Amino acid sequence: MIQTAELLKVFQQYRGDAIVIPGRGGRHWVNVSTSPTLDAPLGDPAMGGHASFGLGLALAQPNKKVVLFDSEGDVLMGMGALATIAEQAPGNFYHFMLDNECYATTGGQPVPNAKNIAYDVIARGAGYPHTFAFDTLQGFSNNIKAILDLPGPVFVALKVDPEIENEPIGRRARWQTRTRDQAVKDLQRELGITG
Repeated sequence: MIQTAELLKVFQQYRGDAIVIPGRGGRHWVNVSTSPTLDAPLGDPAMGGHASFGLGLALAQPNKKVVLFDSEGDVLMGMGALATIAEQAPGNFYHFMLDNECYATTGGQPVPNAKNIAYDVIARGAGYPHTFAFDTLQGFSNNIKAILDLPGPVFVALKVDPEIENEPIGRRARWQTRTRDQAVKDLQRELGITG
């Protein structure tokens, strides 16, 4: 399994000017990102909604790469989004899924059948033209550049170590320090959108 913080450091080396939706990896991403105005932490909808949010952003910004760091819990709750993404076929969308085999943000409850699900196969079956799965940092590191050079949509399943949070949500340190309105304004300014 891979440490989330380490895989995000590797990804950052190849990010370029991509818009990144940190999703469930957000608390690690805030320490790695070198382009916070291109980070879209406002994309933190209810569980199951990250992929749809990412698709909408990719369709709205077709000239920018959009990278989502999703979770297996989100994918399971919003599996219909995989087929919609494949049908819309945004060539600029890169869907990375962090699979820790549990619902870490709510106390570590196990994801059903976690050891046997092949999310890359599910995404391929839904119609993603390019899917990958990695369970080592080396494998991910050796392939990330080639993956980001492919046209989207691309799906990458990553087995990561569970980092279970048992602190009540209201007492956790906030990793999103910008307000939603400020994040939108920053992203609009970076993309040259006025109005």
